[in-house]
Amino acid sequence: MKHTDGSAHVGRRGFLHGLVGAGLAVPLTVGAGLGTSTALADTGSSPNQDAPTYPFEGEHQQGILTPPQKHASFVAFDVTATTRSELQSLFTVLTDRTRFLTAGGTPVDPGLTAPPTDSGVLGPDVPAENLTITLSVGSSLFDDRFGLAGLKPARLRVMDDFANDALDRAVCDGDLLLHLCADNEDTLIHALRDLMKETRGSMQVRWRSDGFTSPSRPTGTPRNLLGFKDGTANPPVGDTPSMAGLVWTQGGVGDEPAWVTGGSYHVVRLIRMLVEFWDRVSLHEQENMIGRRRATGAPLTGTAEFDVPAYDLDPTGDVIQLDAHIRLANPRTAAAANQQMLRRPYNYNSGLDSNGNLNMGLIFSCFNQDLDRQFVAVQKRLADEPLVDYISPFGGGYFFALPGVTGATDYFGRALLA
Repeated sequence: MKHTDGSAHVGRRGFLHGLVGAGLAVPLTVGAGLGTSTALADTGSSPNQDAPTYPFEGEHQQGILTPPQKHASFVAFDVTATTRSELQSLFTVLTDRTRFLTAGGTPVDPGLTAPPTDSGVLGPDVPAENLTITLSVGSSLFDDRFGLAGLKPARLRVMDDFANDALDRAVCDGDLLLHLCADNEDTLIHALRDLMKETRGSMQVRWRSDGFTSPSRPTGTPRNLLGFKDGTANPPVGDTPSMAGLVWTQGGVGDEPAWVTGGSYHVVRLIRMLVEFWDRVSLHEQENMIGRRRATGAPLTGTAEFDVPAYDLDPTGDVIQLDAHIRLANPRTAAAANQQMLRRPYNYNSGLDSNGNLNMGLIFSCFNQDLDRQFVAVQKRLADEPLVDYISPFGGGYFFALPGVTGATDYFGRALLA
């Protein structure tokens, strides 16, 4: 088969087979052994600063409805604490450090002979700089180590292996996920080093992926590395009823445990984009696969990015083909209305693989009230779409973003551990 630009069509499986057979490097993975630590660190002072901040306390965690910052780091951990009290101490430390880091302030002076309490990466005072830190838990935290099995969120499990996935389980799942976002990359590095230093001996990195958002070019929704606007059809975060029905879980509803109120199912998918392969495809074919114009983001039935696709006037897919990505992902039917999810994606660029091919793609991240009703239902519709020849999901996981911290004595996961 030939593409419309005359280039040969090479199947994704054949293309990937050649890469793997030649020793494809695993992208975006970090493994680190953590030593031991004893006392909980002093959180330092938090003087007034001009740097922007998001309030740490609230019914929900920041980093979910928050406007996406320029940089993000997704870091999954295996918990090495061995008792429930040690797990509680870990969550308390994470709470205290997150409270300080997201507010900013002056680190404590440890004196002349002790190591400094701060890395100094951001200077003598720590600016907040729009930092958010979102803590989510994975299904493996609810094994028999901590007596939490009966409290697991009802839909939480190991990430499904969907059709067309090429999952490397070394970069999947984890007991905990820290989702750090900020406008400057060094802010993320500083926060991650601080959190790892203060939790050494209680959790160990399993995998890590760093991403970025592109600026609006020329306007509107940022683009992914396939060149298309990504997230045009997101539900509006300012619509409180919409967020209540699509993002936030409610304890005691259905089979959900009581403690989950205010949390959200957090899906992360690491998706390599075979950009060199994609770049040999005609623009006409690219737009047909997506269902939108690359230049403007408009659906093929419209003229502007936020025009609603006119599926009712195109029932046989003469304009937007029936297997186009946007049509499968969001068919705009009454039945699919409550399947929408809140997307918060980031691009990644991990250099080259072992064959010298560009190693880049998408960190797909979304929040759901019901994992199966929303993300899983949509993902099953996308099985075998034409785009699968140009992408390869290889990692990530299902997590549950904990409810927010609501007072000075509260801490991450208190309702879970009470």
